[in-house]
Amino acid sequence: MPSMLVIATTAVPDHLRGALSRWTSEVVPGIFVGTVSARVREQLWDAVSEVVGDGAAVLVHSAPTEQGYAIQTAGTRRRVPMDFDGLTLIRMTAPPPDPRSAKRRQNPG
Repeated sequence: MPSMLVIATTAVPDHLRGALSRWTSEVVPGIFVGTVSARVREQLWDAVSEVVGDGAAVLVHSAPTEQGYAIQTAGTRRRVPMDFDGLTLIRMTAPPPDPRSAKRRQNPG
């Protein structure tokens, strides 16, 4: 049975955006919305996960959970979904270190 999904992408290759737009609508740049079967959703997410590279992507879809949806991520993100007693909460991770500040500390002059 088809269900709604939302895929949000950041800095992904154009060919991936084209592939997603075959099954969904890109309502604003990088945000794809559609109603597809679980099989198509899994195939789309596999394609996203394989080519996300240095970019990032988030999939939100209907699921039989307490919240009514599930979240999956691919790529590097500061927001990481965590299961907490059956609820998906978002944990913020530390920002990546700035390589420029590390060089300044090593060469303070």
